Amino acid sequence: MGDVAEGFAAPVTVALTGASGAQYGLRLIECLVAANHEVWVMVSKAAHMVIATETDEKLPAQPAKLADALAERCAAAPGQIHCFGREDWMAPVASGSGAPASMVICPCSTGTLSAVATGASNNLIERAADVALKERRQLILVPRETPFSAIHLEHMLKLSQLGAVILPAAPGFYHRPDSVAAMIDFIVARILNQLGIDHQLMPRWGEPV
Repeated sequence: MGDVAEGFAAPVTVALTGASGAQYGLRLIECLVAANHEVWVMVSKAAHMVIATETDEKLPAQPAKLADALAERCAAAPGQIHCFGREDWMAPVASGSGAPASMVICPCSTGTLSAVATGASNNLIERAADVALKERRQLILVPRETPFSAIHLEHMLKLSQLGAVILPAAPGFYHRPDSVAAMIDFIVARILNQLGIDHQLMPRWGEPV
């Protein structure tokens, strides 16, 4: 599995794909950095388009420049964020001997969902997810689509049966969110809970709001 760089907690792979909801993935990276985890990032071509559409972020496509931009955005320590290109087949995430123990695809497009469910591995994101499944490691998929078709549901069921966690970007309201940021944090908190990472984004059920 991925080596832990000195001074950081275990690395987590985060992939952003072309579904709406880029804010979830960007906020997740922020929180992982704040929790002192090393973060290995992949961003699909479609995700870059979504980020440009949904946010004011100007993130470069070239991996090294993207890593620098994310590090500045998240106030990351040197070497805490690593980015890989879509066809960087020598990246550690492409192999069971190098990939971290946990991977999150957030947001996860239905196209990526389909590719992972069928083992397509046409790009590094799909391959990294395939590695997580074959190695029986933690894989969390955050789809953001509505309504779901029978095809989408079949793919989610298949992946759930294979051990992946399907965590739709469907925020709750029992904590009375008063902003879009609070709704984003609801989902990111759920992801961090699955990863076993402590956070203060929102109270757990039964705790005072």
